[in-house]
Amino acid sequence: MIKITFPDGTIKEFEKGTSSLAIANSISVSLAKKCIIAKVNGELYDLARPIDVDATFELITGNTEVLQDVLNHSCAHLLATAIKELYPNACFGVGPAIEEGFYYDMDLGDVKLTEEDLVKIEKKMRSLAEAALVIERKEVSKEEALEIFKNDEYKTELIEELPDTEVITVYSQGSFTDLCRGPHVANTKWLKNFKLLNVSGAYWRGDSDRNQLQRVYGTCFFDEASLKAHLEVLEERKKRDHRRIGKELELFMLSEFGPGFPFWLPNGMVLRRKLEDFWYKIHTENGYLLVQTPIMLNKELWEISGHWFNYKENMYISTIDEKEFAIKPMNCPGGMLVYKNNIHSYRDFPLRVGELGLVHRHEASGALNGLFRVRNFTQDDAHIFITEDQIEEEIGRIVDLYDYVYSVFGLKYHIELSTRPEDKYIGKIETWDKAEAALARALESKGISYKLNPGDGAFYGPKLDFKLRDSMNRIWQCGTIQLDMNLPERFDLTYVSETGEKVRPIMLHRALFGSFERFIGILIEHYAGAFPLWLAPRQMMIIPVNNDLHMEYAKKVQEVLKAAGIKAEIDARNEKMNYKIRESQTNKIPYTLVLGDKEVANNEITYRHHGTTNSVTMALDEFIKMVTDEVKNFGK
Repeated sequence: MIKITFPDGTIKEFEKGTSSLAIANSISVSLAKKCIIAKVNGELYDLARPIDVDATFELITGNTEVLQDVLNHSCAHLLATAIKELYPNACFGVGPAIEEGFYYDMDLGDVKLTEEDLVKIEKKMRSLAEAALVIERKEVSKEEALEIFKNDEYKTELIEELPDTEVITVYSQGSFTDLCRGPHVANTKWLKNFKLLNVSGAYWRGDSDRNQLQRVYGTCFFDEASLKAHLEVLEERKKRDHRRIGKELELFMLSEFGPGFPFWLPNGMVLRRKLEDFWYKIHTENGYLLVQTPIMLNKELWEISGHWFNYKENMYISTIDEKEFAIKPMNCPGGMLVYKNNIHSYRDFPLRVGELGLVHRHEASGALNGLFRVRNFTQDDAHIFITEDQIEEEIGRIVDLYDYVYSVFGLKYHIELSTRPEDKYIGKIETWDKAEAALARALESKGISYKLNPGDGAFYGPKLDFKLRDSMNRIWQCGTIQLDMNLPERFDLTYVSETGEKVRPIMLHRALFGSFERFIGILIEHYAGAFPLWLAPRQMMIIPVNNDLHMEYAKKVQEVLKAAGIKAEIDARNEKMNYKIRESQTNKIPYTLVLGDKEVANNEITYRHHGTTNSVTMALDEFIKMVTDEVKNFGK
């Protein structure tokens, strides 16, 4: 017999090998019908999996994030099953659940999938779902697994990397068997509400020297209404594509003469400069010293930093005076030289040094994507030098800064703490433990919850990642705080302690936007190009009803706005007024001002705010105060 402890503390005995489904049925048949998976001693279990030991036990029902991941991963297997039936020679890479869906990488030989093929695959998937195929879990030895997948080079490679003693699990549904840790839904009847979204290329294990597979993306929900709502959101996201809006609003351009190197157009430069001014202002107010380091530095520096040996293939290299130089892919090594330019004392700390540094990285051409993935971008870096006992307080200050900035743009976020990798790391475990604990305490002292990512830290230190959620409910990785135990050692950085000894400083890497290019791309889609007044590249459009009668007053209003720091344009074209108003709205200009006889006579303006059809008339001086207050108070 085994003892099962329920969430309310109740303990019941069951036969050894009893499944979660059987336990659920012993409580309530209706409850069992609602269950998808169970949590046994903290581990997710398929409902049919036998329980052989005493355990804490929880049945998981309802549309939780955990269940959504299980559903999507199960649907990835459904996709693979359909593919195998339609293309018997198919071999498979990996098929995980991802944010809002799933994908599966596959090798179909000479067959290249099209959008029409996806329709055919969906039809097969639906018939498999309707068949309510039972999804069975089985434990096998490494030898057995190699025999099962002997005709699939990708699965074979994954299996061969596993320890000989490891128990391997496979899942089967119908005639298809897959290598997988699970868990999964009980049968395919749960997988009826899905949609395949697109197909793209993906190198096996992310290595451009390996085979390129085809990656099919999809999504799955528990009910049809949720699927429909999600597909509507996806359509809205397409409309917000920053590449399309960037072209329409003339913010930036891309050229075949420089793939991955964006050109900033006049409107885009206004937007970018406003964002930079905001960045400089908040950093100056928060005690940062600002520097600029060279864009190109010689090979010896990159050897010291380790980039030459570990990142060379992504660097642009040239020869100057018979010596090798590299354009910087990161600002950090230059920042180390800035630190070494002076002798530092503990009294200098915290020393906060910020830089908007233009960096270049050789990204694969197939990975380039508008402003999201480029080959040159401006990193908003900061390197903060502190003593060990200042870690917690300084992390708290950075979190406060991030919280303020993201709130300005209406971006919600959550934080993930990534800890020491199991194998590849530098430094002492005690130092890692202390650093991780300090990061956690800094968040806990502010009442901030976080997700723990065990073993996902960089080799040189633990980190905090800020995952932003935009207006379309998408997650973006932008802000990061990394504790570095590597570069201070490599560059022999020291400071003079209170006792007069030379001591290694603790160094924090810190990026708030991540990169200006990517962050602007995110903002374009977040706002759908309709930027708030303070950030908008084109703030106001003045439309005289009659150019002959109202132009003089229009110019006066423009000058008054200019004097107040507001950029206003006059549409003096010989077009109909309603056409001009519609075009101003299409160009997402925050305020459209219409000036006619009444406005001239009373020193007034009539405005329409973007996105509304209401017209408001008010005195010019009241309007000036309203909009200048709007700009002045944007961060409050």
